[in-house]
Amino acid sequence: MPTQSNSSTSSPSVPQRIAHKAFTALENFLRVEAASGIVLLIAAAAALLWANSPLSDSYHRLWEWPLVFGAGDLVFAKPLHFWINDALMTIFFLVVGMEIRREMHEGALSDLRQAVLPLAAAIGGVAVPALIYATMNRTPDAIHGWAIPTATDIAFAVGVLALLGRSIPGSVRVFLLTLAIVDDIIAVLVIAFFYSSGFDFAGLAVALAGIGLVLAMQRAGIGTAPAYIVPGAIIWVGLLVSGAHPTLAGVALGLLTPVVPTHRRERALVEISRATSDVTGPTMAATVDINRLAKPLQTLRLAQRELLPPVVRVQWALHPWVAYGIMPLFALANAGVTLGSVDLSRPETLWIAAGISTALVVGKPVGVFLVTWLLVRLKLCRLPPGVSWSGLGLIALLAGIGFTMSIFIATLAFNDEGALNVAKLGVLAGSFVAGALGLGWGMICSRLKIGDRNPAVQ
Repeated sequence: MPTQSNSSTSSPSVPQRIAHKAFTALENFLRVEAASGIVLLIAAAAALLWANSPLSDSYHRLWEWPLVFGAGDLVFAKPLHFWINDALMTIFFLVVGMEIRREMHEGALSDLRQAVLPLAAAIGGVAVPALIYATMNRTPDAIHGWAIPTATDIAFAVGVLALLGRSIPGSVRVFLLTLAIVDDIIAVLVIAFFYSSGFDFAGLAVALAGIGLVLAMQRAGIGTAPAYIVPGAIIWVGLLVSGAHPTLAGVALGLLTPVVPTHRRERALVEISRATSDVTGPTMAATVDINRLAKPLQTLRLAQRELLPPVVRVQWALHPWVAYGIMPLFALANAGVTLGSVDLSRPETLWIAAGISTALVVGKPVGVFLVTWLLVRLKLCRLPPGVSWSGLGLIALLAGIGFTMSIFIATLAFNDEGALNVAKLGVLAGSFVAGALGLGWGMICSRLKIGDRNPAVQ
């Protein structure tokens, strides 16, 4: 009896279990992002080495290798580079869309008062770099790259924070994540409005039909993720035909993913309780018949699907594949700049590289910090608890790490290979310097214990 009493006393309550799950999910997310930042760095370094080695021709030939899908007269042939940038990256944008959806439902973006400061900081972090680049590049061709230095790479930024260890307060990480997610929202809007060709309304109608099919399937209670591959493909093809960038199909699907569990949640809890009893019961413990475990374990898997919101379930399933597979592959296919082919002797190409790197290293931190400082000084907002001005400086510096989204926008901004290579070089150089400055400042901040003093909340 005493044993049972102690067990019941020590068992966590329902709110405690929910809080534990939430913090565990956040820790897992940060762990995956941090590790994927290292994998991204390795992939980018491998691409640069490969593209500047005696095997550089094989590097460029590989991504131009044609990949054909179809049967009979319906054949769709595109180079491997297209399938990575326009097809696989749709899954990346799907995860981005689901992150935005979750933040709008239950995260920092769900409370307007809480979201105002990172939202304004992100807008400042987009406007100032764009202005710096546009000031340095006024020619009609070069100005098209104004949006390249406006994005933040979550994986690299969180990876630098991970290198700094637990001395950095969790509130700094949350602010940086929120800022980066708002950055993603702005980047998606920029791609949709500025880097899509003229609309073909027939293609747009196909995409809208795909969205309608998704909504109809959700209304019918279809909750298995593979069932949505076909309507997702319809949206992708429709956007491709319409002239909009097809990766926006991922964002659309992510925003449409339900954020609440199904109506069978109570029944799922009962099934989990019954299956758990079957697995841990004395009869099951005394037997070694593995076949008897199959049914309760299957019940647990199915009940888990009903218990978790679809947006959480799908994001958890896709996030490691995106972090360790799709993003490194994108880096490998796009970061390989052959330095011998980069011509910085021409003023227009030199200014493209200088404009991007300067905007990332200087413009991004200035925009984030200045807007935040103004709002706090005008008493329109307050710094979150645990975030000091030195901590905000760390956030601002890390926001200058562009990489994935910046390179992606560069591939949309420039068709000329020379200009694209120069733009990529500017992104790589600017992101490296921003990351190094952030790491150096973070090491200083960790010694000063940046979370100890927060003038805004004193």
